[in-house]
Amino acid sequence: MRRRKARELALKMLYQMETSGNDPEYGLERYCEVFPHESDIIDYARYLLSGIKKEMDKIDGYIDSSCENWNLNRITYVDRNILRIGVFEMIFSIDCPPKVAINEAIELAKKYGSEDSKNFINGVLDRVLKENIKKGAA
Repeated sequence: MRRRKARELALKMLYQMETSGNDPEYGLERYCEVFPHESDIIDYARYLLSGIKKEMDKIDGYIDSSCENWNLNRITYVDRNILRIGVFEMIFSIDCPPKVAINEAIELAKKYGSEDSKNFINGVLDRVLKENIKKGAA
C-alpha cells in the first residue's frame, strides 16, 4: 500500500512534467512541501522519477514497440505515465516482480485513467513482458 501511494505520487509528478514542462523531481519537492508524505513514500517516488527520467528513451521505446497500431504521442498523459511507471518497474527495478508491476499499473489506471485504460495498460504491459523480459532482451 505504501508503494502504491509512492506510485500515485510519481504519476502526479510525471503528469505535471507533461503538462507544464517542470522537472518531476523538482515538482516532487515542491509538492511535498505543501502536501507532506512519509519519507519512505517520498523516497520510492523519487526512485521511480529518477529512474524513469534516466531511462525515458528506452522505456518509451518499449511502450511504442508494444502498442499495436498506436503511436506513443496519441496515448493520454495519464496512461502514458502509468505505462512508464510499469515498464520501469518491470525492466529496471530489481525488487518488483513484473506481475506486481502490471497489477499496480492496472490499479493506477482504474483510479486515474479512463474506462478503457485498465485494459489498454494491461495489454501493453503484458506485451512488453512477453516480448522483452521473457526473451531476455531486457
